[in-house]
Amino acid sequence: MLPMVSVTLFLPLLGAALLVVLRDVPSRTAHAIGIVASGLTLAGAVWIWARGVAGEGFSQVEEVEWIPSIGVAYRVGVDGISLPLVLLTAILFFVALVFSARIEERTRSYVALALLLETASIGVFVALDAILFYVFFEVTLVSMYFMIAGWGHEGRQRAALMFFLYTLLGSLPLLLAILGLYLGSDPNTFDMRALITDPPLSGLAATLALLAMLVTFAVKIPVFPLHTWLPAAHVEAPTAGSVILAGVMLKFGTYGLVRFALQMTPEAFRSLAVVVLVFGVFSALYGAFAALAQTDLKRLVAYTSVNHMGYVVVGVAVAAVAADPGARTLALDGAVLQMVSHGVVTGALFLLVGMIQDRAHTREMGELGGLLKVVPVLGWSFVLAAFASLGLPGLAHFPAEFQIFLGTLRVYPAAVVVVLGIVVTAGLYLKAIQSAFLGEAPERWRGMKDMDARERLAAAPLLALTVLIGVAPFVVLEVIHRTTQGL
Repeated sequence: MLPMVSVTLFLPLLGAALLVVLRDVPSRTAHAIGIVASGLTLAGAVWIWARGVAGEGFSQVEEVEWIPSIGVAYRVGVDGISLPLVLLTAILFFVALVFSARIEERTRSYVALALLLETASIGVFVALDAILFYVFFEVTLVSMYFMIAGWGHEGRQRAALMFFLYTLLGSLPLLLAILGLYLGSDPNTFDMRALITDPPLSGLAATLALLAMLVTFAVKIPVFPLHTWLPAAHVEAPTAGSVILAGVMLKFGTYGLVRFALQMTPEAFRSLAVVVLVFGVFSALYGAFAALAQTDLKRLVAYTSVNHMGYVVVGVAVAAVAADPGARTLALDGAVLQMVSHGVVTGALFLLVGMIQDRAHTREMGELGGLLKVVPVLGWSFVLAAFASLGLPGLAHFPAEFQIFLGTLRVYPAAVVVVLGIVVTAGLYLKAIQSAFLGEAPERWRGMKDMDARERLAAAPLLALTVLIGVAPFVVLEVIHRTTQGL
């Protein structure tokens, strides 16, 4: 049987290698190679999705010895938690590369870098060896650093450096935790399946390993007060970089929180779950109120990412401590679904804000206005994504957040104060829509062109998924639940 996980994983890398070999290719050809490579990767991800997962464990596992003397191997596979994230990653990279087809500056390098980043991002979600996971995790940091520094906006150098230093230094504790898990296992192994099935650490050692993991993943999510790199990185990154950073790379933190902290140090996590919950609640509320104070559309969307990722942290913390299996599964199902819905909705918002900036050369809401009249397709697309982000029933965030809040209410009733974040988010997006899209359009916007075919092709899959997940969440939840019910 064809090893589809590996094929899908390395297809983008093959496209990047082709671009490195073909030195003097026109921009159009470079973009075509990128779109074809990411399109084939998306087809591979759909194939993996169609094969599905069998039961609670990992499926479609592929394994080859790598460094046998210390038990490191190339191990990849998927379960109900990673499979939706693999498909999400493939969709977002395809969308990002289609949108980026307008870039003419150092095109070959840009596309090759994006394809390398796609392989590393998929690798984070399919890796079943802790060292392999860490390698992919680090490669994504380097790739995104160069994307921001090379193709970002005016303050890109400082934003790229802040992103790199925060995330690189933040990832070092994870390496120490991985080494601790390896030394605590008997026999010593980096096989994540074995570390999950039989958690090797207990007592103080498990607590120290957990604390190291929490530092790494708190930076990556990001959780207050380790979030300060995020707004700058989003604001200065190119539009496609913001889509990937928010839609894919922030999920490395929450995915790691589930895969490592919850599954490999469950007892230690249970003892510290209240602390994690408090940070999640505070991050969700802080992100909402900070977004409310923004006048820059892109910075507003960036802070709402802190808000929505805070909900995921709350759901995972509740799952760690819940004695009731129903509440545990409910909260964790909601947390994983929120990872997917956040990638779709926030990816769409960053894409649409990028289109607005390309036309108006500003993101300041006070300088915009009346866009629904001059660019109705773009305007109504933004309204749809904004309504999804504020949690409107029938759109993507609602089923995820509702499950998180319901699970939280059954375990920590006081923690449902986090629901206040939805009220604030609703207010800030209504304010943004009123300022930027309603009213009379300034004279200088009258000749503005609406979304072209390339932009519609990029935005359409995300907007369609925003509605699909909201109306039929069981399509994704059925896959997620096969794994979460056994945790």
